[in-house]
Amino acid sequence: MLWRDCIFDLYGTLVDIRTDERSPRLWDAMAGWYGARGADYAPRALEDGYFRLVRQLEREAAEADRDIPGACPEIRLEQIFLRLFREKGVPAGPDLAVAAGEHFRRCSLERLCLYEGAKELLEALRANGQRVWLLSNAQRIFTVPELDHLGLTPYFDGICLSSDYGVKKPDPRFFRRLLAERAIRPEEAVMVGNDGACDILGARAVGLATVYVRSEISPREPLPPADYALDRMDLAWVREILTRR
Repeated sequence: MLWRDCIFDLYGTLVDIRTDERSPRLWDAMAGWYGARGADYAPRALEDGYFRLVRQLEREAAEADRDIPGACPEIRLEQIFLRLFREKGVPAGPDLAVAAGEHFRRCSLERLCLYEGAKELLEALRANGQRVWLLSNAQRIFTVPELDHLGLTPYFDGICLSSDYGVKKPDPRFFRRLLAERAIRPEEAVMVGNDGACDILGARAVGLATVYVRSEISPREPLPPADYALDRMDLAWVREILTRR
């Protein structure tokens, strides 16, 4: 079957990434960055404050959605970076919060590269007349610059990031927003991902076909009940599945 719409996860599916958000080097750099802008933190205090605020916002989001079946709320990390300034009495605005997030990502990033065959896969789909979408559990302040850096942005007909919608996979609401906004018929679409729960079970719950490919950063899990599943990274195999008639 040739699917009209092909929906992709990003990290672990098209892009290999490694980050370390507990690295002392990261928090030394962040403390220096905040301090240069008037918010004086010791590196450990800044680290503790960051993760404290992440947990607080996640609890608040979960409480707000507690009556929604299958809810998986998402937060925006700009709010964390902004609150870290305000806790030190610095009147920061959204632009400074975004800049803090971008610096955080640069300093925590250890690896960022395309999997072999990623661009060839997307090029083949577009040449075939199929539409290509991104549905990613991701923060806009991190992912948009990384898509541009990797040269992936032009390949997508639309980009749907969890931080923009306040929900993340496997929440059915996230999938349904993309389907509704882009007039995608579930019976004509397929989800490709590397996470059995988020990508495969989430997609199946809204009627999408599924392709699973295990990567080095996939969760430790048995092969999920996808329509097609491979226990190793091979995007040439994915291309063959998606483009054959």
